[in-house]
Amino acid sequence: MSPASMNPVRKAGFVAPAAQRAAWEVLLEERLGEEGFIVTSCEVSRDGPWRIDIFGDGSAALVEAAIKTAAKALDIAEPDWAWEELPDIDWVAENQRSFRPFAVGPFWVHPSHVTDGIPTSLLPLRIDAGLAFGTGTHATTRGCLELLATIDPSEPANAVDVGCGSGILAIAMAKLWRRQIWGGDNDAEAVAVAEENAGLNGVGELCRFTVASGLQAPELAARAPYDLIVANILAGPLVDLSESFAAAVRPGGRVLLSGLLVEQAALVLSAYADRGFSFERRLDLETGGAWWRSLLLRRN
Repeated sequence: MSPASMNPVRKAGFVAPAAQRAAWEVLLEERLGEEGFIVTSCEVSRDGPWRIDIFGDGSAALVEAAIKTAAKALDIAEPDWAWEELPDIDWVAENQRSFRPFAVGPFWVHPSHVTDGIPTSLLPLRIDAGLAFGTGTHATTRGCLELLATIDPSEPANAVDVGCGSGILAIAMAKLWRRQIWGGDNDAEAVAVAEENAGLNGVGELCRFTVASGLQAPELAARAPYDLIVANILAGPLVDLSESFAAAVRPGGRVLLSGLLVEQAALVLSAYADRGFSFERRLDLETGGAWWRSLLLRRN
C-alpha cells in the first residue's frame, strides 16, 4: 500500500454471508494481491455476515473485474460496492503502529519500534508491516514458522523460500539454522523489502533474494536439488507449481506448503502425491474466522 505522498488510498467494501467470507478473500487475493491491493475482513455481528474490504491505490477497473470474477466463481450475484477515498495519511505507518510483538514457536516477532522485553529464550524476528506480505500474524505464516522448528537442523542444508514477500520465512530459517537461504518473489519491491529486512535482522550475508516466478530464475534453478522448498502462497499456485517443485527437490527432501484453507488441503495433497510426495505432518491455525493449513511433505 502506498504512503500518503503518492496516489490516494481508497477502499472498496461490501457485506458477504459468513459461509462465503473465506472464499471471497481467497478469490480476491488471487486477482489483486500482486497488484498491491490488500484484502481484509471483519465480522459485522456474531454468527452474522462479514464485511470484505479491499484497500489500495490501483485501478478501480481491476477491483471491479476481480469482484465480478469472484462472484461468478461463487455462482452468486455481484454484491453492491463502492469506492471510498480514505484520509490523506500514511496508512503503512498506521498499520505499523497497530502491530504488536508475539511469540510463535521458537521466534519472537516484533516491529522495529518495539525493542524492549524481547525474551532471551526466543529468536527475535524484526519485521515491520509494510509494502510486502508477511509480518507473521497470519495463520499461514505462523504455521510455517512452527513447522520449520520441527525439522532436524542437520537436514535442510539447501533451502529456498518461494514467494518470499517480506522475507520473514527465509530470515527465520537463516536464524534457526545459521546457513545460507535463498528466496524469490515475482514482485521486485518485495525482494527489496526482504533484502532490507534480512540486513536489519543481522542475516544479510546469509539470505539471498531474487526476482523469480516460482523457481524460474537462474540463481534458484542452479541451486537445485533442494533439501527444502518453502512456499506460503495460495492453493491454486501451489498445485500449479507441484511439477517444478518435484523436479527441484532431492529424494528424501521436503516441501513446506501454506496459504491454503483447510477445505483446499485435499486438492493440494493430491497434486503432490501424484508427484511422489508423502504426507509428514500438518498444522491448522485460525485467522479471521477461517482455518488455514500448513503442510510438510516429503519426496519419496
